[in-house]
Amino acid sequence: MNKKVSLTLEDGSKVEGISFGKFTSVSGEVVFNTGMVGYPEALTDPSYKGQILVLTYPLIGNYGVPKNVFEQGISTVFESDKVQVSGLVIANYSKQYFHFAAEKSLSKWLIEQNIPAMYAVDTRELTKKIREKGAMLGKMECGKKTRFIDPNKKNLVTQVSIGAPKEYGSGRKKVIVVDTGMKNNSIISLIKRGIKVKRVPWDYDFSNERCAGVLLGNGPGDARLLKPLIKNVRAYMKRNKPLFGICLGNQILSLAAGGTIYKMKYGHRSQNQPCIIEGTKRCYITTQNHGYSIKENTIPKDYDVWFRNANDNTVEGIKHKKKPFSTVQFHPEAYPGPVDTEWLFDEFVKKL
Repeated sequence: MNKKVSLTLEDGSKVEGISFGKFTSVSGEVVFNTGMVGYPEALTDPSYKGQILVLTYPLIGNYGVPKNVFEQGISTVFESDKVQVSGLVIANYSKQYFHFAAEKSLSKWLIEQNIPAMYAVDTRELTKKIREKGAMLGKMECGKKTRFIDPNKKNLVTQVSIGAPKEYGSGRKKVIVVDTGMKNNSIISLIKRGIKVKRVPWDYDFSNERCAGVLLGNGPGDARLLKPLIKNVRAYMKRNKPLFGICLGNQILSLAAGGTIYKMKYGHRSQNQPCIIEGTKRCYITTQNHGYSIKENTIPKDYDVWFRNANDNTVEGIKHKKKPFSTVQFHPEAYPGPVDTEWLFDEFVKKL
């Protein structure tokens, strides 16, 4: 028997669908992703914490969910240890699945993870509404009523950051990775380049710790709420040692340097975002998942715009003119998506 679920947006509009996840009610910010594949990686990306994810690709679930594979204690299949979205909305769900690595269906996985999901929804129409009106709060209800909750008013990073420092790899050079919701493949990208990684909680004071460099990772929510981290980054920058920021890390470094950020209308969440190196005609296709961006007119004078989005002209990365500080708003480690910009890890490692 098909169980009905409804999704109500804060503008009062409502759509109904059929449940294929946990039959429970949730609230969150409704956002969309236009990727064709990569739903296991997207659903486990901590940057989606507090959000109800709408997938625009019309058929989801046809290759199931793979068995988890670990390397040096890190999953190489998923981007974290659990599903991070608050809820999932799709057009058509494939109950039958096939892939040589598949272990279970998407429905079974979501039920195990206590995540509600619904299908038989016109996700493209829903996406048009979000694109025109901007990201909105929403609530998925299955009988039991719930209220609208704005996740961006919370420090979501506290829910996805590691609880205590942990080390990976055995390289000669050590990089401190600040976990604000770090994707597993960012850590793997450093390990496979011979780097010893020390993963630390978001509020850990690394400013005077001995290391070759620091990587600020991705994560959910509003970077302006992370005042202890911004303070630690600002103190670390006085040492003039290598610093690289990805996604939320891009915003953290910008705030630490004196810039400001703003909430975008509906953000960038896809695997096909074109980014151009400023001052060149070189364009890279990138994976992105963010709802905030750097306000260009607040970028400090000792920084240059490094990357720019070819679609909407927003800043996608900055670079210090003299010091080894650089950031990108996209994900060079990809997963899911193209690895066109993986060379950015090589550039960071060369500075160590």
